[in-house]
Amino acid sequence: MSDYPGRVETGLNSRENWWADMPPRTGRGPRPRRWVLFGLAFIGPSLVPAAVDLATDGVTGKELVIAALLLFYGSCYVLFPLSLRPSRRKLTYVFSVVMLLIGLTLVFLHGNNPYILIYATAVLAFTLPPAWALILDAGALLVVLAVHLVIGKDDFGDLVAVTSITAAMFFMANLVRAVRKLEAANREIATLAVAGERERLARDLHDILGHSLTTITVKAGLARRILESGKDDTRALQEIREVESLTRSALSDIRATVSEYREVSLPAEVAGARAALRAAEIDADLPHAVDDVDPALQRIFGYVLREAVTNVIRHSGAKRVKVRLGKTWLEVEDDGEGGEAMEGNGLRGLTERLDAVGGTLTATTPPGGGWLVRADVPESALRSGVPAPLSEPAGGCA
Repeated sequence: MSDYPGRVETGLNSRENWWADMPPRTGRGPRPRRWVLFGLAFIGPSLVPAAVDLATDGVTGKELVIAALLLFYGSCYVLFPLSLRPSRRKLTYVFSVVMLLIGLTLVFLHGNNPYILIYATAVLAFTLPPAWALILDAGALLVVLAVHLVIGKDDFGDLVAVTSITAAMFFMANLVRAVRKLEAANREIATLAVAGERERLARDLHDILGHSLTTITVKAGLARRILESGKDDTRALQEIREVESLTRSALSDIRATVSEYREVSLPAEVAGARAALRAAEIDADLPHAVDDVDPALQRIFGYVLREAVTNVIRHSGAKRVKVRLGKTWLEVEDDGEGGEAMEGNGLRGLTERLDAVGGTLTATTPPGGGWLVRADVPESALRSGVPAPLSEPAGGCA
């Protein structure tokens, strides 16, 4: 396992990778059918001379056995990609071991020439987990070395060359494994990035439309009641103008959100909250300035204020709302019905925003009733410079 969350282990620095099968291909490299042509080109230098010898020197029993084994051996090399399907895992192991045994047999039947073994050791490097490939390839080469020593052969140049080529194939196979794992990780990252962007856009649109449509609904209802009473047409006209202005502002915010240029401002949210609460006929005790709030927290506190005021208008039945601000905290308290805290999309989204800067969000019912929402960010978190995530967390406003 990796020591770092999210890290993809691609090399042989983990035990898991030593015993892992080759990852599935991702569309690159030769397809199994095309590999037949490449395989024939690679196996040809061994098959063609043997065929020429059989045609010119006559056929003996030993040569027929060698020819049959070479034909089967070459067929295994050409067709080995077909054994790599996940559903044929056992077949892959049997296939690789049989091919290695045939390669060893051909070495001893063909004058102890170890070069013929390269095809089997290369196949094992690409079909078996690295640990098994290393064990079997090294074992086969040690068997050849032992036979050389027993018969007194003192020229090990061919065996050294075969060992070097086998090692190269082993590390090339592990490079292929690493590339395939990285490509799979890149596909997963792309999928997560798309999902994260969808969640960010959905939450921000929910933030904008939830607040704006709530305010528009309240103002439109107020204008209707004024018009029905016939008492103050001027006030009704003013409310309708504000509805129009809010609609234009919401459209502008939606365009800016889609373009990732929308910024939430705490002063603007205070002003918006004042207008929305006035239209809902809720007394508002709001701060006249936000200079006391740390500049790094004004944007996120703007989200908190917007969500809290929207919930007051929608759900609380409150007659009065009080907002208090500090350097690293914000409280919104109302005298509404209160009740048990139910974490919806809004509270969950705000909690995730505050988590990103090391803060907390609490929503409680005070002893006197109503509802109290408090956002608090310790000064230690500000001093440590906790970075905000590259994409905003999931969630939204209730």
